[in-house]
Amino acid sequence: MLIQSIKGRNMELQPRRATVLPFTPEIARSTGQLYARVAHVVPEVEWAVHASYIDAINRLKRVKNAVILAHNYMTPEIFHCVADFVGDSLQLAREAAKTDADVIVQAGVHFMAETSKILSPDKTVLIPDLKAGCSLAASITGADVRLLQQKYPGLPVVTYVNTSAEVKAESDVCCTSSNAVAVVEDIAREHSVDTVIMVPDEYLAQNVAKLTPVKIITWKGHCEVHERFTAADIRAYREGNPGVVVLAHPECPPEVVAEADFAGSTSAMIGYVDKRRPARVVLVTECSMSDNVAVEFPDVEFVRPCNLCPHMKQIALPKILHSLQTMTHEVTVEAATAARAKAAVERMLAVGAPRQRAAA
Repeated sequence: MLIQSIKGRNMELQPRRATVLPFTPEIARSTGQLYARVAHVVPEVEWAVHASYIDAINRLKRVKNAVILAHNYMTPEIFHCVADFVGDSLQLAREAAKTDADVIVQAGVHFMAETSKILSPDKTVLIPDLKAGCSLAASITGADVRLLQQKYPGLPVVTYVNTSAEVKAESDVCCTSSNAVAVVEDIAREHSVDTVIMVPDEYLAQNVAKLTPVKIITWKGHCEVHERFTAADIRAYREGNPGVVVLAHPECPPEVVAEADFAGSTSAMIGYVDKRRPARVVLVTECSMSDNVAVEFPDVEFVRPCNLCPHMKQIALPKILHSLQTMTHEVTVEAATAARAKAAVERMLAVGAPRQRAAA
């Protein structure tokens, strides 16, 4: 019932003006293998609505030489049935940059599409709905970063990839939730300082500060999904689900991370489940991720906290199809801004990628 409730809410966010495509026997046959993959997280009654869009999207991708990038928070019918690349925002942008596709459709939020454009300037980058924004990215502007630099002269700025291109462009280096500690320590050494500025996620910065001797000046930006979790929630999950393993995203408040068994990025959570195979687990993050990971690990029981991202849920199959049909909405980044933002991203990759490979 919980899964059906989650899916139902997502369907309500689909564009009401979209024409419902017929579910024919031919489409049932052509999409049968895909449904077999997601059958235990997508009810059959919903598949009758999704399948025709999935079939049309997959056909049109070939015509347009397009790829679809799906973030870990997309719903399963997008994540497992039309996406060419899946993962966290940086993984998606890096993979897209390697492809020979002419078109990239970002099934995620706007800052992710900007990052894809920064790393793939010669490709057409589309986002199916311009309302797919981000509370965290919206919490800071390039002007805010410049004011911080004036207030704390000489201190390097570490910017989370969950930000706009203009904010990245004002930064010394970007980071992800998985490599933030390494990036903070590296940039502090390079600038011979014991303090750095880290924006915009206050909780991520506070959680990183507990893992490094480098002092961190924070900004009061929060993810509206992760900030809603509380330490009391974690204790309630344990009480109601004996033996459950709790995995928390580091965008959660520090008291939530302290209650968890493990804290890490969405990719790190998936890695934990893959390696440890806990009998019962709760992913303290956007709830669609549990459905997506459950497809890969049907032997693991997932306790599903239902915190939905309203921005991610703007992206639905009818909108993806419309985006490909009309080539909207194209995402562009001004050339000078893109060049400076790319430098900050590439500076991060020089720090994070070798260490991540060594730990793999």
